[in-house]
Amino acid sequence: MEIILLENILNLGSIGDKVKVKNGYGRNFLLREGKALRFSKENQDFVNKKKDELNKKNTELKNKYKEIAKLVNNKTFTFNRESKENGELYGSIKPKEISNLIKEKTNADVSPSQIIIKDELSKVGVYKANINFHSEVKSNISIKIDKVQSK
Repeated sequence: MEIILLENILNLGSIGDKVKVKNGYGRNFLLREGKALRFSKENQDFVNKKKDELNKKNTELKNKYKEIAKLVNNKTFTFNRESKENGELYGSIKPKEISNLIKEKTNADVSPSQIIIKDELSKVGVYKANINFHSEVKSNISIKIDKVQSK
């Protein structure tokens, strides 16, 4: 499927680019979320006319995310959980829980889909995670998991 991008998308292209994507990704995500239009001569002319407006909107969005990124960048968020003797948790920590803790501690809105975790958070320890706010704005955080002290 050939589409024209309406915003900068990481590893795909920037505003106004004509790119080829798989049908499902194009239909179910890019078109549905308003991030792209199907490629046609009319749509290409439309995007070329609207390019300045789209770039301005993209810059505003990027600046908003930069402010949020400053709040959370290089911070450590701590979870206290019950664990087994060997340090394994009874359930792993999910991006939704991390998102809620970030909101609680910094009042920054981070959606769970923006949080990228390389390891499964299922043991006591410190883990690194990235937050991908925008194709040009990223942030790094640490997630510390402590064992709940038994009484």
